[in-house]
Amino acid sequence: MIKVGILTISDKGSRGEREDLSGKVIEEIVKKINGEVKYYRIIPDEKEIIQEELIKAVDSLHLDLILTTGGTGLGKRDVTPEATLAIIEKEVPGISEIIRIESFKKTNRAILSRGVAGIRKESLIINLPGSPKG
Repeated sequence: MIKVGILTISDKGSRGEREDLSGKVIEEIVKKINGEVKYYRIIPDEKEIIQEELIKAVDSLHLDLILTTGGTGLGKRDVTPEATLAIIEKEVPGISEIIRIESFKKTNRAILSRGVAGIRKESLIINLPGSPKG
């Protein structure tokens, strides 16, 4: 069974001002593919906090897959890709490319996503869009 972590990156969500719809959708998909969500957090759009949580998920919790949602757009506080790139050892651009292609089928705004994917130690980290629509 794949051990999965979900990190929702949202200032409003972390303050309890917005429901985490994306994280819940991701959690349901993980369960359908027989994955096990071992770690689920809603954190603010702060590069250092995102990095700390990603490092914890890999180095301390030894999760196989970490899925982030949110913070991949063009806003000033959208720093999830930068935080991810700072802690991964190898980038896996094909994953992000296919996510953008599939998301673009649902919304043309997907072309503005800057999400990345990469490997840290034995874990795969993937940035997903912050909207359940893609």
